[in-house]
Amino acid sequence: MNRCGRDVVAPSVDDPWLRAGNEVVGGPLGEHARTGGSWWTPLRVLLVLVTVCFGLGMVQKAPCIVGDVSYNGLCYSDIDKLYANRGFAEQALPYLDDSGRYRSFEYPVLSGAFVYGAAVATHAVFGTPQVSDLPPDQVWSDPVVASNVVPFTAVNAVLLFLCAVAAVWALSKVHRRRPWDAALVAAAPALALAGLINWDLLAVALVAGALLAWSRERPLLAGVLIGLGTAAKLYPLFLLGPLLVLCARTGRWAPFGRALGGAVAAWLLVNGPVMVLNYPGWEAFWSFNSDRGVDLGSLWYAWSLLGLPAASSDTINLVSWVFFGGCCVAVAVLGLLAPRRPRLPQLAFLVVLAFLLVNKVYSPQYVLWLLPLAALARPRWRDLLVWQACEAVYFVAVWIFLQGDLASATSGGAPTAYILAIVVRVAGQLWLGGLVLRDIFQPWRDPVRADGLTDDPAGGVLDNAPDRTPA
Repeated sequence: MNRCGRDVVAPSVDDPWLRAGNEVVGGPLGEHARTGGSWWTPLRVLLVLVTVCFGLGMVQKAPCIVGDVSYNGLCYSDIDKLYANRGFAEQALPYLDDSGRYRSFEYPVLSGAFVYGAAVATHAVFGTPQVSDLPPDQVWSDPVVASNVVPFTAVNAVLLFLCAVAAVWALSKVHRRRPWDAALVAAAPALALAGLINWDLLAVALVAGALLAWSRERPLLAGVLIGLGTAAKLYPLFLLGPLLVLCARTGRWAPFGRALGGAVAAWLLVNGPVMVLNYPGWEAFWSFNSDRGVDLGSLWYAWSLLGLPAASSDTINLVSWVFFGGCCVAVAVLGLLAPRRPRLPQLAFLVVLAFLLVNKVYSPQYVLWLLPLAALARPRWRDLLVWQACEAVYFVAVWIFLQGDLASATSGGAPTAYILAIVVRVAGQLWLGGLVLRDIFQPWRDPVRADGLTDDPAGGVLDNAPDRTPA
């Protein structure tokens, strides 16, 4: 087997692309190489990688932190922009503030608590602005607010960096023999480009923790983390579907019941008090996403840019959910009828990918939702870098498009370059999804199962469980 040290898979041996690249530096790790006793354990190397990668992301975002709201330099971030625009500079309680001064914070409750905590920490050190007498559109003019923008962004960056570290740590332990798979996240270009656009890394860390908890046969904790993740962003909820399918295939219902119960309890613990105290404020996230029309990055938006017939928000919502439901049914059938039971990260990746493909908006940071699942589902450097290169094409194109530089790419006025960037992004995602599907039907191509002995290290109680294979 491809092992090094204490039965740990060596990437330079296991990954054909890395093995070929290593020829220029002496070749892959030898069979009798000594790997024990070094201070540089895989985890420590991973922590260095994620620190460097996230640091590059901070440098990339820095030019946009001070100044006008701008997309110049491709360095846009929501963090500094929403400090004053959603009332955090005034320390207004998200979801519970009834003053009507600010637009409701358009993210789930745990994300709001995260940002509010960052504001409190910033004000504790740098002072709380006194802006209650200013009109909301003039809050930016307050000197204390202006001076707090950089510290507030820095506090958020530190907290999100800790989320990235937690995610990498958890992913490195999901598969005991493959800690290096977490390097696909720790050194990911997508992490550097998108990690500080919004607060998605909070949910990413909770999803990674849920995968670790499930792999260590702690379904209740996994469910709690899924519930908390859903209280931060919607997509962690979709992990419950693959868990249901895989538990059904093995006949092990109790672990799924504990995970479901933990998820519901954790979600209610976070959302319940806000729902009781101010239901309209809590509902703002859901109504915002329901009422919004087609938006940047989606295939729906590309359709509208081509001048094709538009549909109402209600119609698009219905059609999107029908498409997504159909994809979920297809993934469920795949999970139940595949010749060999798929691995949990494979099904989870396919479900989240399906949601992003049919959703009516695709923000650049949504690539982070797929990143940890892709690293476990298809741990191959070449494949993930090709996919992220497609995401990078879209990342560059969307900011240039918002500046107006792609608005007149053709004589007909349709922004062809931006539409092509959407197509490239979707093609990259479909390509990676196709590889995952191939690995499910041909397990000997799956990097994790290629040794012929491994089942599903992320499967927890399902790993090596009797499989109710189809007749």
